[in-house]
Amino acid sequence: MINDKNVNKILYGGDYNPEQWSLEERKRDMELLPEAGIDIVTLNVFSWARLQPSENEYDFSDLDRIVNMVTEKGMKICMATSTAAHPAWMARKYPDILRTDIDGRKHNFGSRHNSCPNSPTYKKYAPLLAKKLAERYGKNTSILAWHISNEYGGLCYCENCKKAWRQWLKNKYGTIENLNQKWNSAFWSHTYYDWDDIQVPDHISERWNYNRTNMQIQTIDYYRFNTEGIVNMYRMEADAIHSVLPDAKVTTNLMSTYPELDYAKFAPYMDFISWDNYPSPDDSYTRTAFNHEVMRGLKRDKPFCLMEQTPSVTNWQPYNSLKRPGVMRLMSYQAVAHGADTVMFFQMRRSRGCCEKFHGAVIDHYPTSETRVFKETAALGKELKKLSDSFLGSTEKAEAAILFDWNCMWGVMFSSGPSVDFKYTDEVYKYYDAFCKLNISVDVISPEESLDRYKVVIAPALYMISEKNAAKIQNFVEKGGAFLTTVMSGMTDENDLVTDKGYPGELRKVCGIWAEETDALLPGKPNSLVIKEGKLKGEYPALILADIIHPDTAEVIATYGSDFYAGTPVLTKNSFGKGKAWYAGCCFDKNDSFLRKLILNITEEAGIKQLLPEEEGIETTCRVSAEGKKFYFILNQNSEDKKITLPLNARDLLTDKTICSGDSLLIKAKDLLILEIK
Repeated sequence: MINDKNVNKILYGGDYNPEQWSLEERKRDMELLPEAGIDIVTLNVFSWARLQPSENEYDFSDLDRIVNMVTEKGMKICMATSTAAHPAWMARKYPDILRTDIDGRKHNFGSRHNSCPNSPTYKKYAPLLAKKLAERYGKNTSILAWHISNEYGGLCYCENCKKAWRQWLKNKYGTIENLNQKWNSAFWSHTYYDWDDIQVPDHISERWNYNRTNMQIQTIDYYRFNTEGIVNMYRMEADAIHSVLPDAKVTTNLMSTYPELDYAKFAPYMDFISWDNYPSPDDSYTRTAFNHEVMRGLKRDKPFCLMEQTPSVTNWQPYNSLKRPGVMRLMSYQAVAHGADTVMFFQMRRSRGCCEKFHGAVIDHYPTSETRVFKETAALGKELKKLSDSFLGSTEKAEAAILFDWNCMWGVMFSSGPSVDFKYTDEVYKYYDAFCKLNISVDVISPEESLDRYKVVIAPALYMISEKNAAKIQNFVEKGGAFLTTVMSGMTDENDLVTDKGYPGELRKVCGIWAEETDALLPGKPNSLVIKEGKLKGEYPALILADIIHPDTAEVIATYGSDFYAGTPVLTKNSFGKGKAWYAGCCFDKNDSFLRKLILNITEEAGIKQLLPEEEGIETTCRVSAEGKKFYFILNQNSEDKKITLPLNARDLLTDKTICSGDSLLIKAKDLLILEIK
């Protein structure tokens, strides 16, 4: 993945910030890190100020020292480009590099990610630094990968962005008349006569607040424009490195369902996906698994890199609870179970000052190997060394997919209505949660991806859909696929113009229904769906939104239990070509059993099998090598021991024990099995 010629195990390490430490402290760290099993460090993430102290002066002497120290200890390097925070002299001399926020305020020097993506200064100096780094360190065989910037994010609304925005719109729409039509700008007398009439959608223009805007498509387009601008920031540096090192592996660290950037646009330019996993202490294991799958789905046939997690505690959440004993190990293996070929941390050593001084690290403020965290880190390091390259390069092979689209997220997020409780990402996650608890492998992919490999496709809240993607779904079902979509799907085209074909618009024919109205259910006042016969028989809660549905050709599976639309359809199933299309006209309760029953019914009909039967708190994934070898990861996410029966013959890679089909296995709390299936 990172460098197949130099890697023979899951890489283990993370961020090291030597600019914060004296030479003597670094020497001590170089003894402790190998003791913890660390074999790769990410260097140079925030060193721009040191590397370039003035406009025409570059000083790599300190970076030379730490590169040599790490190399001498036999550790590998992920070399960062340092461009996530520009130096003070640059902001003073070239203020165009500073961002303007959504309130129209030009920022001063400070913080990080304070570089405007349309700044001529940034476009000059960031790729220049990346190229100089590649020229200086390109022959060092310890460097396995290049880390561009760090956790890209944020938007800028400055004059340079306004100019670039207007040009972007000209390129997209061609004429002002076409833009007016696509934006429905006759609304509220917003008709534009000239490109210069169009403002950036900030708080002194179209935005009410972070989640609401008068003209949704204008803000959605601005997010698309911003994504393209930041992808270009990344590509400038990647291209600079590749101009020196054509075979260099380049990446940047993403943040799962981060709402401001469409990560699907980054993926084609990343040699491998990297991401930073920082769940809240009260997040369920299925939510963390969902985040892994969103990231893996960006390059579904390649392992990804867990670039950051904390070995113990974060410092920026409302409640920064310690990871209990065993949890760091289990979370690390959970990432591997979902396709990671690295286990990496932020950070190697705990900072002594500023906003990350209380964020956890392998080496604590008191730098000793006797801390609980260090001992747990070292123990995991030994296990990863023992596992060697057993399953390196293997990936999950799912027959089901869930569609996740940043455009739909933006469309739902910025719209006024129908309910503040309807959250796009939460709705998609509910369906993933059901798959995860059922131990059924599922990819999470963009609607732009091919559906040919799948038997089942789930598309919750597919709010915004193009004719092209609708045709792709129709073709998938026609050929025999099973498809499910839900309330708030097919509402608009890619320009956020509402369909005039009856909801769900372009999906109406394949679903065989049309929805007349959508009711917003008040908190604590759910409706219900009633199923009178079959495997799904029962009465279940219907939450948040309720479509009032008219069947065209679809079979009614469930009806509402109350209100003036009691007895009308809420869940339907339509035969279309050789396949089936389901429509769920309400939101379901993740904690109720119905959604799992529904998914199990659909997948069983499609011939998709569970890896293991559902068992409370037992998470199971399967990675498959290019040669067809299967590796089961069975994780006990419970706080108590669990017994399972394995219906397969296998070898436990952690203990080297042979397991026979039918054996009863005890998995201790927060422990796992890694099995090579015979």
